[in-house]
Amino acid sequence: MTTAQTPELDVQPTPLALLLLGREADPRSERGVDCPGDLPSPSDPDLVERARAAKAKLGDKVFVLGHHYQRDEVIQFADVTGDSFKLARDAAARPEAEYIVFCGVHFMAESADILTSDDQKVVLPDLAAGCSMADMATAEQVAECWDVLTEAGVAEQVVPVSYMNSSADIKAFTGKHGGLICTSSNAKRALDWAFEQGEKVLFLPDQHLGRNTAVRDMGMSLEDCVVYNPHKPGGGVTVEQLRAAKMILWRGHCSVHGRFSLDSVNDVRARIPGVNVLVHPECKHEVVAAADHVGSTEYIIRTLEAAPAGSKWAIGTELNLVRRLANRFASEGKEVVFLDKTVCFCSTMNRIDLPHLVWTLESLAEGTLVNRIEVDKETEAFAKLALERMLALP
Repeated sequence: MTTAQTPELDVQPTPLALLLLGREADPRSERGVDCPGDLPSPSDPDLVERARAAKAKLGDKVFVLGHHYQRDEVIQFADVTGDSFKLARDAAARPEAEYIVFCGVHFMAESADILTSDDQKVVLPDLAAGCSMADMATAEQVAECWDVLTEAGVAEQVVPVSYMNSSADIKAFTGKHGGLICTSSNAKRALDWAFEQGEKVLFLPDQHLGRNTAVRDMGMSLEDCVVYNPHKPGGGVTVEQLRAAKMILWRGHCSVHGRFSLDSVNDVRARIPGVNVLVHPECKHEVVAAADHVGSTEYIIRTLEAAPAGSKWAIGTELNLVRRLANRFASEGKEVVFLDKTVCFCSTMNRIDLPHLVWTLESLAEGTLVNRIEVDKETEAFAKLALERMLALP
């Protein structure tokens, strides 16, 4: 077809498409934001020593947090390691630290800013380190969903429960509408509380954690769950479905944990007789149903710590952590392998590397504040309300 034969198409790229193409920037998004600064070369042999020197110069003024999924080259400089909520609480417990350097992703740094004092400054070494799951629910989409629930006549019965892996905007929406935040460790307790407040739950943004908790831990059926798709008119569900559902699950997922399949489980059992399959609840329901053990990142670590020597484990979570655990427990005679044959790092988490950390620490040591993550006061107030409801859980 020639150009003359091709009609003019008035196709306008969406804001998200432009963001992914790198043609727009949104500082409130979990991805697509350029990182300023003149980074040192990743081949610089002095990077480790430079990081040590800058951290030593800052002394107690800096507190470095390292998420479990970070690279080893970054983890070695972390003052504490853990999951996102534990790290945010650790930061709040160090009021003497002027700078909180969060080696994780954007929503984690936001949570740390919400929980720390106004005098503390939370820094993310690379502003493009985000979370694709958190980006699957925007404030505008969730507000539209609430309108759909209102038109269906069910909004007054719905209590929002948002996973920690969500933006500050979503946490604020949750607090404003009477809901609370949950982690993968306390999701059942959060849902128990929510069902004491209302008849239905809107679970954001990870459908798998919501479904697995409702069905596996609370005895609901798959028919009690309906998936709301923000990219379809009316969420792609009928009024009747919304009225019948107990769990309204947001169509979001973790790009890492969502890769594991039932075939992965069957394959590892065939390859390693007697293997224990241990997965994160962000995995698909059929994977969780086929696993021997299911739990949060901290649960996975504790389970391996308590495992007997000679036991074999296939772990369904991010590869950096699995490799670290395999190395840690090899001397105890525990075999730890990755559940899938395909390498599966968290690509956005891995944006925090040694050059970004060195640049951040050296900038702070020179008195230059870089990459600060700061949540506005109104958003912070409602988000903190949702977090405080979680902290008050029995």
